[in-house]
Order: sequence, then structure tokens, then C-alpha cells
Amino acid sequence: MKQLRTRPSGPRTPLTLAVPALLAVVFLMLPLAGILARTSWGELGTHLTGPATIQALRLSLLVSGWALGLSLVLGVPLAWLLARVDFPGKALVRSLVLLPMVLPPTVGGVALLLAFGRRGLLGPWLEETFGITLPFHTSGAVLAATFVAMPFLVISLEGALGGLHPRYEETAASLGASPVRVFFTVTLPMVAPGLAAGAALTWARALGEFGATITFAGNLPGTTQTLPLQVYLLLQDSPEAATSVSLLLLAIAMAVLVALRGRWAGAPRKAGTPHRPEDGPEPEPEPVGGPSTEGPPGERWPLRAEVTGFDQLTIEAEPGTTIAVVGPNGAGKTTLLRALLGLTPRAHAELRLGGTDAGSLPPHRRGVAWVPQDGALFPHLSALANTAYGLRAHGVPRAEARADARLWLSRLGVGRLSARRPAQLSGGQAQRVALARALAARPRLLLLDEPLAALDQTTRARVRHTLRTHLAGFGGVCLIVTHDPVEAVSLADRVLVLDEGRALQDAPPGEVTRHPRSPWVARMLGRNAWPGTATADGLLLSGGGSLVAAEPLPAGTPALAVIGPEAVSVHRDRPSGSPRNVWPGTVREITASGSRLRVLVSSAEAPDLVAEITPQAAAELGLADGVPVWTSVKATEATLVPR
Repeated sequence: MKQLRTRPSGPRTPLTLAVPALLAVVFLMLPLAGILARTSWGELGTHLTGPATIQALRLSLLVSGWALGLSLVLGVPLAWLLARVDFPGKALVRSLVLLPMVLPPTVGGVALLLAFGRRGLLGPWLEETFGITLPFHTSGAVLAATFVAMPFLVISLEGALGGLHPRYEETAASLGASPVRVFFTVTLPMVAPGLAAGAALTWARALGEFGATITFAGNLPGTTQTLPLQVYLLLQDSPEAATSVSLLLLAIAMAVLVALRGRWAGAPRKAGTPHRPEDGPEPEPEPVGGPSTEGPPGERWPLRAEVTGFDQLTIEAEPGTTIAVVGPNGAGKTTLLRALLGLTPRAHAELRLGGTDAGSLPPHRRGVAWVPQDGALFPHLSALANTAYGLRAHGVPRAEARADARLWLSRLGVGRLSARRPAQLSGGQAQRVALARALAARPRLLLLDEPLAALDQTTRARVRHTLRTHLAGFGGVCLIVTHDPVEAVSLADRVLVLDEGRALQDAPPGEVTRHPRSPWVARMLGRNAWPGTATADGLLLSGGGSLVAAEPLPAGTPALAVIGPEAVSVHRDRPSGSPRNVWPGTVREITASGSRLRVLVSSAEAPDLVAEITPQAAAELGLADGVPVWTSVKATEATLVPR
């Protein structure tokens, strides 16, 4: 039996809104209906094929075509400037762009006449120097059409550029692409829909221009008489022919709007995201020979960076060093990477890579490759073209660049996906392509911002192994921003701990693991971390209470107490015996951690404390959310580190 399809129910339209809206539609449709009703359909062909109409149509196409060309040459750079550059008087410039859209066309024609006419500001000079006379000439019609139509291109393209996140252009610059190359290979292709919409609207507006043209350029048949001007004359001598030509212009305008609707402008696209397949099982990448990010034999790039601004720290590292940068949100981790790239006003880096003063160079010449958190793959390029982008930017021939790119994609287990666009990749696959792109660019300094965050555990381990193998022979320095302690320990030679733009600790992973100086890092490693001030017996806690430690620091020292969750004992009754630190509390949460349970206990006498116990012990104690308990920590299990 055929099922009836029902439309999804939605909110009912209020009558007080529906009636005015319907009247508005009728008001807009009546003039169009008038043209259709008064058209002499039997004589339409005769009216549209007359010599004067054909001549006016050709001139209209010529004028609108030239106006579109001038608008593209002048308007595209102006739109980019308004969208990407902050400069004094920007609001005034944008107002000047919008002015022709709100100015009466005849007033615009008068303004053009006073600027470029024979008695205008520039007219005499143009005529004496170049012999150019714009009024009553076809070039004057082009100038008038450009004046009134170019704002449509600038506004449409500026909106498209405003919606394009700068990280794509910044990533391209970090791969070695010059600003001009970035503009033509990344920016323009990504805003092509907005550019096409603006160009179509500009052409249509130029085709229909009347007021400024007749005022500035006149109405000379074969010279400045375009279709709109011919309609004006025909209304006096042949209204039926004027209606037919008006119908032609109406059809052209409607064709442009129908082509734009739902594709580039007007109706918004339906909500949703393109299908991105999940990571599927892939064969283990086989060892292959091929590209290396190392330069010529013996070329090494030690790092020295003096960072000032929001971040204030100094980094020195020998070639082959990998530094994990960790810290809470807002600590300055991404700001540090962007300062090294030369992409942020918040911080400045005096950067030396080997013998090169890279800090004085623009981003595309620093030799610093960057993988942002989301990868920032260029959506209009395939995975292979993305990976080869940096090599091509450095002048590597196309065939060689693509061969190297294929090898890097194979190394990272995504070689079979080289023909896919980013929208056809899963998050993990896209992240591996972004990593391959950065490695293939042969950088002197490699910056990775959460490079493995989008990968599943199995793929993450494989890519981590590949990355570690590469970094072992890397001739430069690598900085990895991460929140994963496994990545920090397995990939890094040093761990740099940041907080509010300052370096709290810069030490080998083992030292940071044993003696973290940041509460955030301690918690990231699964430890309890209590800040306070050292006393003769231990620590006076910042939130009240005290802690006894076996090895106290000098009294008055700002310190951090680090307590392993396995060192915390949980009791149902107050314990007796050796523990020096005992607090009453309440179980707030119980979570599984491998084969053990982590119990969060809150107390009025101490900060929240996490204990790690076996499931059997939890069952014997009858632990559950809200159960009152006692916790204890031996003085020998509390480690104090200065902050």
C-alpha cells in the first residue's frame, strides 16, 4: 500500500506577518506582470531583430563586458584590502564603495561629468596629454557603468573573504608560498563562488545602467545608446517596441538571478556537513625510500628564539630536538607558534635558525612549517596536490613534487587516498595528509599544533612511530603543542610548560613527570596537585588547610604538592596509625581507569583529591556517589616542588 508523505509540521505563520508579506510580493510582481500583459507577442521577433535593437544590444554587451573587466581588475584588490587589512580611514573607504549603490544614477552622471568632462577636474588633462575624451564616447559609457556596478563585486567578494578563515592563507605562507602565490592559488579558488556571484551581479547591473550613462556619455546611436537608453527613446515613438526590449532586459536579469539562487547567493544552503567517511583499516605502510626533510649533508639548523609580548621566554635547542609545549588553555602555546611563524601581533620572536636571522624574514621565507589543529587542508585541492603544495612553492618541478608527495602520503598510511579532496576524508585521514604536507615541505623548524588529536588510538600509535622515526633524523627543531602525556613523553626530548605566557618548566619528560611544577601538568599526568606556601612541616594550602611532607622546602617558598592517586588511601572510618595527613570527605565520582577505579573525594578541609583503588577494594568499602569517607596520605608520599 502506498504511504502518504506528509510535510513536517512547523510553526504557524502569524497572520499579521503573512498579510504584509503577501502584499509585498504582489507589489513586486505587478510591474513585471504589466510588462508581460502589454507585450505584443506577435511582433516580439520583429521588435527584437530590428537594426537599432541589434546595434544597441551589441553595444550593451560591449559596455557591460568592459565594465566587468575593469571591476575585476580594480575591485578584487580593493575587496581583499577591505577584508584583510586594517588601515586608517577603512570605514570611509567602505562608505565610498557603497556610495554609488545609494546615489541617484543621474547624480552619479553629473559627478562623473564634473570629474572627467572637458571642464572637469581631470578631463582637460586627459584630453591634452593623451587625447582622450570620455563624454559622448563609448569609453564614457564604460566608465559610467563601471562606477555604478563595481560596488556589487566589491561587497560580494569582501563578504566571501570575510568568511574565509585566515588559517588557510597562513598555512600556505608557512609552506613557502609568497603572498601573491597564496592569493592566486588559495584565496581566489576558495572564494570563487562569492567572486562569481559578484561578477554576475556586476555584469547585470552594468547591462541595465541608464541614468549615469545618459547624463555623462549621452545617447548617441552606435556610440553610447545601450538597450536601456533605447527603451527610453522608444517609449516616445513606439511603446510596443519599448515593451518588447524591456522584456528582453527583464529576461536577462531573471536568468542571472535564477543562476545565482541557492548556489552562490540568496537562498542559504541546507544545514549539514559533507559526508566524511570514518577511518577504515589500512595496510601498514611499508618502508619506502624517498623524500627527506633533511637538507644537504651536514646542514643543520639549531634554534634560538627570544619571544616578547604576551609570551616572554627564550628557547634554545640543538638540531634534532623535539620540544613538547604543554599548558592550560590561554597559556600562550598557540601564540608561541604564531610568533615563531611571524603571524601574530600579540608576540614577537627574534628567531635564528642555524646562521639565518629568520625573525627578520616574512613568513613564507622563514623555513618554518606549521600544522594547525584542524589541518587547514585546501578544500579545492586533492590530498596529493595539498601535499605537493609546499614543494611547488619552493620551485620544485611538478613531477618531482608529486612523486615526493606520494611517498610522504604512503609513509603516513594514506597513499591510497591521494586523489580525494579534503571533504572526502575523515578527520583522522585529513590530519595525516596535513602532517605529510608539512613534512614534505622540508622545513628548518617544524611546528605541530595537536597533530594527532583527530586520530584513533591505533592510528595514532602508527603515525606517532612514523613521526618519531622522521624526527630522529631531522636536521632542525620540532615544537609540538599537545594535551596528551603519551605524546609528550614518547616524542619529546624536552617538555616546555607554559602558563600565562611564561615558562614554568623546561626539562626532560622524566623530570617533568616526577616533579611537575604546574598544577595543570600534574593533573594532565593523572596526579593530585595542590598549590600553596611552604612551611617548616610541609605546605600551607592556598584554599585553607595544611599538608605535612617528609621533605619540606624553605618556609615561605611558593610550592606545589604532588600526590600520586595510588598513594591516597580511602577508609570508611577515621584511620589510625602512621598517616600524617587525614581528611574527612564525600565521594563525588567514581570512574574506571584501565583495571582500576579513580575515586574523586571532596572535603571541606582540603582540595579535591583523586584516589586510585581496585574494584575489589571499592566493593568492600561500599563506595558510591555521596558516601562519606576518610582519605589519608603519608608524609613520604607527598612531594613538594617550588613554583
